[in-house]
Amino acid sequence: MVKVNSVTKWRRFVVWWFCLLFALASPAALLHSQYLLYVCSLTCIYMIGATGLNIMLGYAGQISLAQAAFFGIGAYIEALWGPRLSFWLALPLGGLVSFVIGLGLGFPSLRVKTHFLAMVTLGFNIIVYLILVNEDKWTGGPYGVFNIARPAIGPLSFQSPSLYHVLVAVLTSVLLLLALCMLNSQWGRAFKAIRENEARAELLGVSLRNYKVMAFAIGSCYAGLGGGLLGPLFGYIDPTMFALAFSFQFLLMVVVGGIGRFEGPLIGAIIVAILPESLRITQKLYPIIFALAAMLIMIFMPKGTVSGVDWIYRKVTGRGELQLTK
Repeated sequence: MVKVNSVTKWRRFVVWWFCLLFALASPAALLHSQYLLYVCSLTCIYMIGATGLNIMLGYAGQISLAQAAFFGIGAYIEALWGPRLSFWLALPLGGLVSFVIGLGLGFPSLRVKTHFLAMVTLGFNIIVYLILVNEDKWTGGPYGVFNIARPAIGPLSFQSPSLYHVLVAVLTSVLLLLALCMLNSQWGRAFKAIRENEARAELLGVSLRNYKVMAFAIGSCYAGLGGGLLGPLFGYIDPTMFALAFSFQFLLMVVVGGIGRFEGPLIGAIIVAILPESLRITQKLYPIIFALAAMLIMIFMPKGTVSGVDWIYRKVTGRGELQLTK
C-alpha cells in the first residue's frame, strides 16, 4: 500500500510539473511582443525568489530581508564569471555561493527571532549593496556590468526573447518541482513544526539548528539562481537593482500571495510583476495605485490572494482548499 501511494504521489508530481511547464513556457509560442515576453520571464524569475523566501518565512517561520542581496550575488557571479566559465557553470556556482553564505546567515536564527532576525538580514543586505557599489574594480561600481550575454548550447543560442523565456520557464518549473517535493517530505513537516512551536518540535526530535540553517541556505540558493537568470534577461545589472527595496518586494509577493502556502508566492509573483507594468499608463500615479491595491488585498484577503483560488476550487470541485503540500 505504501509503495502504491508513493507511486501515485510521484505521478501526481510529474503531472503537476508538465502542467506548470506548459503554463510557464506557452507565452513563448503565444506572444510575439518582446516586452510581454520580458514580463513573463521576469515573473518566472520572481517565482523562484519568492518560493525561496516562502521556504524560510512561510514554512520555517524565519523572516529574511536579504533576498535582494542573494539575487545580487547570483547575478554578479553569472555576469562576471559567465564569459570565463560559461553560463551553465556560472549559474549553479552563484546558487552554490548563495547556499554557503546562507548557511552562515542562518546561524543568527538560532539566537534571535522575529524582528531581531529581520534586522540581522537587513544589515546583511545593506553590506552586500555597499560592496557592490564600492568595489568598482570587481563589480563595476555604481555603473554595474553591461553586455551580459545570453547562453548557448553549441549552435543553439537563447539570444531571442522567446527561446530565453523557454529556458527560464524550464529552469523555474524544475526548481518549483524540487521545492514541492521537499516540502512534501520530512523536511517540510519539520519546517512546519518549527514554525508552529519550536519547543514542541524540539521535543519531537526535530533539530532546530539543522533545519533552521538549512531553510536559510535553501532559500538563499533559490535567490542566487534567480539572480543568475536576471542578468541575461536585462543584459546589464547595477547595484540599485539589489537594494533593500527589492527584498521588500519579495516579502510583498509572499504575503500578498499567501504566506505558508506553496501556491501563494507564485500568485504573488504574478501580481507584483504584472500589476506595476499594467499601471505604467497612469505615469506618476502607478506606485500609489499599486500600494492601494496591495492594501485592499490584505484587508479583504488576509490569507492572501490564494484564498480566492481556494474559493473557486471549492465552487468547482466541492472540496476544501487546494493544497499542494501537506
